[in-house]
Amino acid sequence: MIMRHIMAKSLAPTDSIRDYMAAQEKKSLLRFLTCGSVDDGKSTLIGRLLSDTKQIFEDQLAALEKDSRKHGTTGDDIDFALLVDGLEAEREQGITIDVAYRFFATPKRKFIVADTPGHEQYTRNMATGASTADLAIVLIDARQGVLRQTRRHSIIASLLGIRHIVLAVNKIDLIGFDKAAFDRIVADYGAFAKELGFVSVVPIPMSARFGDNVTSRSERTPWYSGPSLIEHLETVSVDEAAVELPFRFPVQYVNRPNLDFRGFAGTIASGTVSQGDEVVVAKSGKASRVRRIVAQGGDLDRAVAGQAITLVLEDEVEVSRGNMLVSPAARPQVADQFAANIVWFDEQALLPGRSYILRTETDQVSATVTELKYRVNVNDFAHEAAKSLEINEVGVCNLSTRAPIAFDPFAENRTTGAFILIDRITNATVGAGMILHSLRRAENIHWQSLDVGKRGRSDLKNQRPAVFWFTGLSGSGKSTIANLFEKKLFASGRHTYILDGDNVRHGLNRDLGFTDADRVENIRRVAEVAKLMADAGLIVIVSFISPFAAERRVARELMAEGEFVEVFVDTPFEECARRDPKGLYARALSGEIKNFTGVDSPYEAPENPEIHLKTLGRSPQEMAEALEHWLTERDIAEEQYDNGGGI
Repeated sequence: MIMRHIMAKSLAPTDSIRDYMAAQEKKSLLRFLTCGSVDDGKSTLIGRLLSDTKQIFEDQLAALEKDSRKHGTTGDDIDFALLVDGLEAEREQGITIDVAYRFFATPKRKFIVADTPGHEQYTRNMATGASTADLAIVLIDARQGVLRQTRRHSIIASLLGIRHIVLAVNKIDLIGFDKAAFDRIVADYGAFAKELGFVSVVPIPMSARFGDNVTSRSERTPWYSGPSLIEHLETVSVDEAAVELPFRFPVQYVNRPNLDFRGFAGTIASGTVSQGDEVVVAKSGKASRVRRIVAQGGDLDRAVAGQAITLVLEDEVEVSRGNMLVSPAARPQVADQFAANIVWFDEQALLPGRSYILRTETDQVSATVTELKYRVNVNDFAHEAAKSLEINEVGVCNLSTRAPIAFDPFAENRTTGAFILIDRITNATVGAGMILHSLRRAENIHWQSLDVGKRGRSDLKNQRPAVFWFTGLSGSGKSTIANLFEKKLFASGRHTYILDGDNVRHGLNRDLGFTDADRVENIRRVAEVAKLMADAGLIVIVSFISPFAAERRVARELMAEGEFVEVFVDTPFEECARRDPKGLYARALSGEIKNFTGVDSPYEAPENPEIHLKTLGRSPQEMAEALEHWLTERDIAEEQYDNGGGI
């Protein structure tokens, strides 16, 4: 036999190939993942499934036998984990790092399985695998029982909409196929998982290494009368298909190759659409009808969830990327404030008040976690008060987005109810979210249009509004320079206001401390106040340590183009500590003050400030004059530009 693979059918006559492919097309598809703690046997189980369902070529089997002798952990036996632990680092450490996807089929069903890592460091990869799965196989080492990572993965699976669980009590051979031990593990997991809302939890005792109860029932567990794993996977009925949900079509691209064609391209997230159907633009509520459904190979009369198509409408309605075409009878929610479950991935904690990029199926918008309502304890589901979410923690948060987004609650539609959070500085994915519901205040608060605008207010004052944002260590001289700068502007007839860090903490921010979370909220509030003052036409001088680059960037983005001027008051730490005008450094260095910037709390210096003031060897008066000169030169240049003279 040349190979042990079902595609040996390719040697059959052409008609047989067609028949085989047609039969494969008619089979249902089940997506599932394996998860659990480190070294519970996830990769070994998938390798065993691939082998026992004859999905391995003979040359692959020979290579596997060779690799098992070199990298394996099963003695003289084949180490099936090496089939999916493809990275060299995985083989050397004997763990899964990345998500590995494998396809296999039986006579009854097709499968796509995701082998996800068990180590806490790679929880984000587990969440990636769970995001598209219908079922999760939670593996438990029969010797270890239910572990913390077992609980965490189960909670994430529940949050990500998985409703069917196989509790695979693996390595049952290493405890002598002990029924009592199996029953204890099943009872422990059942008590834990009863709060997670799973539709089914099917426990199976197995040995992935030797194949017990994997593809056939084992004679070594006569006390077990349930199905083998593959029998259950072939017959389990997963939740309703996406095609049965309301129509959702996230627009990914506006296709306009010429003046006679304007179509909206994307992939149907859920539901069906037919020619002549009425559809509604989710964000604007504008209605139209489907004139054409364009697909590769020609027009269609009807399209279903999962198909990539282009819709041509009868009317010239405005639809752009980030919007959705939806069913008029079941429209999604559109809001800029909502509650969500969040799984945090990043080593730097989630801080309420910090701005992130929120990305949905097609939309992208700035977002802020306005409130961390509670953190979920993965051991007992207790709702714990918290000011931040650390790596791998799960919490319920309220979020606010810069612009409204269209969504469904995640429980109703996994595609349109999910999002990720991206760090604005590093562009790394730092969290995954599942929307619970919109917040009522998002539905009845609208921006009030005013007749007098910023331009009118600033013209009345005969000046251009600006926000001079002074940042630097405590004792760097920010307040002194800012005060002298304002005096010069005031003397020249400018309308100004100083927002000083210490002064603001006596009123607006008196409820905030000096933790990272409170510092973020401190700057968020001040940035919003500075924005309102600039809208009033003032020149605003903000003097705050503002240690985090992310918050200074958020403040910049709140202002109009060119309105935000970052002033880095650059004084070395040693000089600030020597000056110590308030005696704070001495107390911080002795441990009396916690979370002090530059000592036990970080300061992220600006990389490209508009104005860089190196204070050593220069007087505050000299630097205030330099600032005034900079502002005068800017105003002259902008006036020349406005008058058409160029810069």
